[in-house]
Amino acid sequence: MSGSSRLDLLRELVGLESPTGHSEGLRAVAERVAAELEPHGGDASFTGDHLRVDLSGEGEPLLLLGHVDTVWPVGTLAGMPFRVENGRAYGPGSYDMKAGLVVLVEAVREAGDRRRAARVFLTADEEIGSLSARPLIEEAARDVAAAFVLEPPTPRGNLKTARKGLGRYRLVVHGHAAHAGTHPDEGASAVEELAHQILVLRGLNDPRHGITVNVGVIRGGVRENVVADHAEAWIDVRVTHAADVPKVERSLSGLIPFLQGTRLELEGGFTRPPLERSPASTQLFEQARAHGLELGLDLHESASGGGSDGNLVGALGVPVLDGLGAEGGGAHARDEHVLLDSIPVRASLLARLLIEPGL
Repeated sequence: MSGSSRLDLLRELVGLESPTGHSEGLRAVAERVAAELEPHGGDASFTGDHLRVDLSGEGEPLLLLGHVDTVWPVGTLAGMPFRVENGRAYGPGSYDMKAGLVVLVEAVREAGDRRRAARVFLTADEEIGSLSARPLIEEAARDVAAAFVLEPPTPRGNLKTARKGLGRYRLVVHGHAAHAGTHPDEGASAVEELAHQILVLRGLNDPRHGITVNVGVIRGGVRENVVADHAEAWIDVRVTHAADVPKVERSLSGLIPFLQGTRLELEGGFTRPPLERSPASTQLFEQARAHGLELGLDLHESASGGGSDGNLVGALGVPVLDGLGAEGGGAHARDEHVLLDSIPVRASLLARLLIEPGL
């Protein structure tokens, strides 16, 4: 694929707005990628808007993971159009991760008949935790030798062999309303109780063990002169080691009220288990590093605080190498962009891994 063809494909994919839940756009992006893979023997099938493409070949299949959804609502292109400037392509979803889809397509083309058997799975709800895709991803990973994830690399261009697990919770506090001026003693403030709970949650942070608990959003009460009978908080939890997940879950489920007359209700859970570094994933990285040196890349191994679909596959015991997408920056921000020169190099890296993964 020529440089102009790669750019045209990226332009087309970014132009297909595909926020999570927008079936028309999600399906259009997935069908476009499927059409690119079909000439290379791709056998495509859909479950909802999730795409699976099986590519025949020798050996145990290699799984290629990506997603077609973005965080950008329909209509974003009107004020944030696709443009190319100083070797960068800008636009909603360009970096996360439509350029990664271009890398995938180009790598399959470049590897040709030399590659191992492969399986592509493109998730339609990755940006909200792959809630409906998870069982399908696990099915796609059932008999594979390794998984390569087309998420972007680190800002320094490095690959990822570890990611934190992610939990999302909502803590609801029920209190008892009363007039704040005349009968405050008859009430039980849900807002005050939530303030106590936030301090308890803050105490669950353990940076030494890679555990972070962040209360990102709070709401409560109806007016300043009413003792609040309702308050709630949205909580982000990140864990480095799988062994710490039950400990954090017990701490959260064990929260108890401080104030008489209040009641707590906890919703949510872990959407992604931690992706922990393993000897096999390190072996994949070392092979990628060797391939990269031949391509002029000085790759290093890294870990990420964010999750990906690689977390779900890694929890099954499959070796995972993440961060094989295109370089760039501004994920989920208005300056989102991809470095165009990185696309062919990263595609060549992935093509070599599809031929010689090192396992």
